[in-house]
Order: sequence, then structure tokens, then C-alpha cells
Amino acid sequence: MRWNKITLVGVGLLGGSLGLVLRQRKLAKEIAGYVRREATIKECERAGAADYATTDLLAAVSGAELIVVCTPLAQMKPLVRQMLPSLKRGAIVTDVGSVKGSVVRELESLVAKAGAHFVGSHPMAGGEKQGVLAARAELFECAVCVVTPTRKTNPTALRKVEALWKDVGARLLRTSPDDHDAFVSRSSHLPHLMAATLANLVLDPKLPKEQAQLCATGFRDTTRIASGSPEMWRDIALTNRKHIGRTLAGFINELHKFQSALKRGDTQAIAKFFETAKKRRDNWCACCASPSQE
Repeated sequence: MRWNKITLVGVGLLGGSLGLVLRQRKLAKEIAGYVRREATIKECERAGAADYATTDLLAAVSGAELIVVCTPLAQMKPLVRQMLPSLKRGAIVTDVGSVKGSVVRELESLVAKAGAHFVGSHPMAGGEKQGVLAARAELFECAVCVVTPTRKTNPTALRKVEALWKDVGARLLRTSPDDHDAFVSRSSHLPHLMAATLANLVLDPKLPKEQAQLCATGFRDTTRIASGSPEMWRDIALTNRKHIGRTLAGFINELHKFQSALKRGDTQAIAKFFETAKKRRDNWCACCASPSQE
């Protein structure tokens, strides 16, 4: 479908990539971008991620049929509260946040006060590089986008948000907000914690300098996502701490099992550990792996 005006609140990697593909596929007559700094306006223009960008939130949102909030989680509620006076009645607000439970609870009721509709979204796409200059139009192609309706969700707004993500190339998955948060605590948040822990432990400057010299391709690839935005991942960890805590407990338990097998010199248990991992990952790659990066 074609929108009259879409506003991107936050024009970084995700917002910028969305703006690029929306413009490339002519999915909106007008694309506005809200940014926090004057310098980012020029970056948006250079990248071509919006028809125009501004630091005036109310002006950016005014008249928009669709607003996509693409900021770190902690900024979402304050920004949505600020934009309420300019929200068009019947407008749709969605987001790209990596946590959905608290975001949906807070924003759904706020947006409803302005006579508009909120639908939670999370495209499973991203990368370790941040900012609009890292944006790319193909970011969402074949990536899974989770949409998290509730009993209060307007059916028409839901269909339109799902159409948006389909139109930019994503594959849709519907879940409840809480189920989403449990799933991503394992598949997205835990891997980042692992990468960050490896980077902190292995690259500790207290270790001999030869340690870093012996970190090759495997270490680089495993820790790639540790270069992601600390602000974003701080917000994710705090906002989804219940599910991440449970997932960490399960992960630590698996490590303890392996540690015990290692102490015993249990050849069979150690071999089964690696064989099971290889089989499960190979099957996943063959059946349903997505090219998205998060």
C-alpha cells in the first residue's frame, strides 16, 4: 500500500534503512525524519533516508498517517508522550524495539489517548554499525519481523503495519509481547551477552599482549555484535531482565554440565555436546536461517 506521510522518529541504522527502502519502492508520498542533533539532518540528506529531517518532533509527526519509532527503548515513552499533541486522529504508531512487553503496555495506552493506534513491531535485522550512514535499503529483505498485537489492537491498524513490513521485504511472525520477549532473550539477547563477555574477558588489557594477537577469525566473528550500541543494549538488558535472567540461568546450567564432563574426562558426553550443537545448527541453517543480523 502507499502512504501519504510516514514519519521516522530516529533515523539511525534501522530508521535510515526503512527510509531508504520506502523511498526506493515509492511506498510513501512524503517521508519525514525526526533527529536529535542538527548535524544528523545533513547526514540524513546525504544518505537519502528521508525527504526531509528536522529536530522539531511535533512538526515531523504532524499529519503523518504512520509513525515508526526507531529510537533506543528508554527514549520511546518520553518521545511518544511529547508527540501526542501532533498525532493525527486515526494515525498508526509502531516501533522497531527489541523488547515488546513494556513497550506495548506503555505506548498502547498513550497513543490511544490521542485517538490513534499502536501496534508493536520488531524487525529481526540490524548490525554492529550504527547511524544513518550505515543504513542500507536491503536490510529487511527476507528478515523476520515480529508483530505483537494485543486484545486492544485495532484490526485495520494491524493489517496496515503488517503490509508495511511485507512491502519492505520482511517475513511476518505474530506473537504475544511476552512470548516475543522470551524468544528473543534466547536468540538475540543471549548471543549479545556472550559476545560482550568474550570481548571483556579475552581482551582484558591485564592479560599478556600475545593474547589479543592470537584472536583470529573465529573470535572476530563470534564477538562481532559486541561492537553494537552500548546504550541500546543497556536498555534491552534492563527492560527484558526477567526473561534474560531465566535464559542466563539455563545457559549457565549447560556450561556447568560441560564443565563437569570436562573434569571427568567424559569423552562420550563431550563428543555428544559438540555433535548435538552441529546437528541442530546445520538443520536450522538448512530450514529456516534468515540473512538478517542481530
